[in-house]
Amino acid sequence: MNRLLLAAYPAPHRARHGEELLGCLAEAYPGRSWPPPREVAALVGAGVQARARAVADDPARPWWLDGVQLAALVLAALALVPYLQDVWHWALRIDPGGHAIAFHFAGWYPWADGPTRTRLLPYGMLPLVCLVALVRGRAWIALPASAMMVHAGATYGSSTLFGDEGKAGLGYYGLGAPLTARDLVLSGTLCAACAVLAACRPGRLRRHAYGRLVPVALALFLAGQLHVTAISPAFQRGLFAVEVAGLLAAWVATAVTGDRRWLIPVAAFAVVRLQAIVLRPDGFMGSLPDLVVLLLLIAPLPALAVAAERRQRRMLLELP
Repeated sequence: MNRLLLAAYPAPHRARHGEELLGCLAEAYPGRSWPPPREVAALVGAGVQARARAVADDPARPWWLDGVQLAALVLAALALVPYLQDVWHWALRIDPGGHAIAFHFAGWYPWADGPTRTRLLPYGMLPLVCLVALVRGRAWIALPASAMMVHAGATYGSSTLFGDEGKAGLGYYGLGAPLTARDLVLSGTLCAACAVLAACRPGRLRRHAYGRLVPVALALFLAGQLHVTAISPAFQRGLFAVEVAGLLAAWVATAVTGDRRWLIPVAAFAVVRLQAIVLRPDGFMGSLPDLVVLLLLIAPLPALAVAAERRQRRMLLELP
């Protein structure tokens, strides 16, 4: 089990120090397959810092381009979250019946019998395609998918390709107000980021391994098998914890490297969240106090900026 902790470190670090680290853990905690929680947190934190330094020291691409790609990945993941169960059931041809997300009928599959109009595709396939393409650094595939998201939201009520219920259903993202496919700020910002990435040479974009998609596959499986809906209080609080962990990781990476690339995805995340709260201030569903959510959205931006400035000033002082 100790080898799982090595996944937090970049591949070159694992190759150089992996066996040494495993030997130290085996010597410090003999007979245990997993170190104490405090040690786990320290190792994971060190792994995040090592990955951040490796990213910041990579001269293959400018920091702002990497930041835009990270922002597009974050927004695509946010757009996919409410439709995890929907995509899983559609892909495996499962009729969830009464467990469907905000649907009052079962006729929304091309192969299901029902008196209502069926959908050719679930809306959630668009952000999924966008997310997979961005992970592989193929913005030319992500751009038309994100543009179709904008079109689907702009033509709500007149297009039947994705039906009507799939786009009208609530999509609570854990930290903020409900967002649906009709909210064009999310899809529009994602499309603009994909357009910037598509305008660059493909070789300049970061290409991640397919292993980065394992959490997405697990999320689809859990949502589909456990019938976890986006409006479930447990789902909201779980996603809230994931998002706060992501903000903390961005702060750690910025504080360690002094690099500002992580400000871009955090800023995009905050803009999408804040506009939803401004438009629907009563849409929190009572999961968290409004003031807590607003502080968690606004505070990370100046915190990251200050952390980057302090680190850069310290690096200048350390120069001979």
